[in-house]
Amino acid sequence: MGTLAVVKLVLQILLVVLSLLLTLLILMHKGKGGGLSDMFGGGLTQNAGSSGVAEKNLNRWTVIIALIWAAIIITLGLFIKFNLG
Repeated sequence: MGTLAVVKLVLQILLVVLSLLLTLLILMHKGKGGGLSDMFGGGLTQNAGSSGVAEKNLNRWTVIIALIWAAIIITLGLFIKFNLG
């Protein structure tokens, strides 16, 4: 197993982990009303919502994880295009 194959495998595992984490982070966001979150009970917890700082940190982490996730997908796409690993 070559070095590039190991890198590709690590990126694939990291992609799965980040996909699950990103899904969790997105589901943790407070619903703005009228969307799917209200349909599944998000409207019931509006009074117990997070503070402004916590919401900003959640947004920050979501964006950071999403950017890393996108970079891994692009990298894996380049691996496939150039038959590396």
